[in-house]
Amino acid sequence: MADLLGVTRQTIIAVENGKYNPSLELALKISKLLRMPVEEIFWLDN
Repeated sequence: MADLLGVTRQTIIAVENGKYNPSLELALKISKLLRMPVEEIFWLDN
């Protein structure tokens, strides 16, 4: 997945663990790769 997105494995792990908020560009790339709306993958906590 990291290779397909052009990032490191550490970046993917940090995103998965909630320790890194991806840029809009990366969030959209992840959304496209997973074929899911970005809103189902990422959300804001209130």
